[in-house]
Amino acid sequence: MEQLTAIISCGILATLLMDAWALVRRALFGTPLPNYRLVGRWIAHMPRGRFVHESVGKAPAVRGESLVGWATHYLVGVAFAFTLAAVAGTAWFERPTPWPALLAGIASVAAPFLVMQPAMGAGIAASRTPRPGAARLQSLTTHFIFGLGLYAGGLLVHSFKGA
Repeated sequence: MEQLTAIISCGILATLLMDAWALVRRALFGTPLPNYRLVGRWIAHMPRGRFVHESVGKAPAVRGESLVGWATHYLVGVAFAFTLAAVAGTAWFERPTPWPALLAGIASVAAPFLVMQPAMGAGIAASRTPRPGAARLQSLTTHFIFGLGLYAGGLLVHSFKGA
């Protein structure tokens, strides 16, 4: 149970850092915040048999899509923390090191590049967006920050275990 709590906490903390980075990016560069409402719309259309959209922004709105999107965002962050635990081993949480966490964060960019963006109408690795290169760099940077968050979360969780 202690390992489960550590993994879930680490995933939530990493996702929080990712969200904090989005706020910093907006403040420094004017970059729009991620729109998790559209992720919620994409997810909410799945039980209706719609998995791929030409443009999810043009799909009919679904009641509660914002809540679904934010919940999905955090659940995916936790799922990636479980992936880190599966690959690096649960012992990683006893002695967190940066490389497994950073690699997990960078590898996690495969989800938006290969699944979410194509299914939501943005193309593979944002190829159908107005500025694909900028979108890719933003995704890679954000997922690197998520990896830093996994490491920081691992350190924090470990420090609380020793307290």
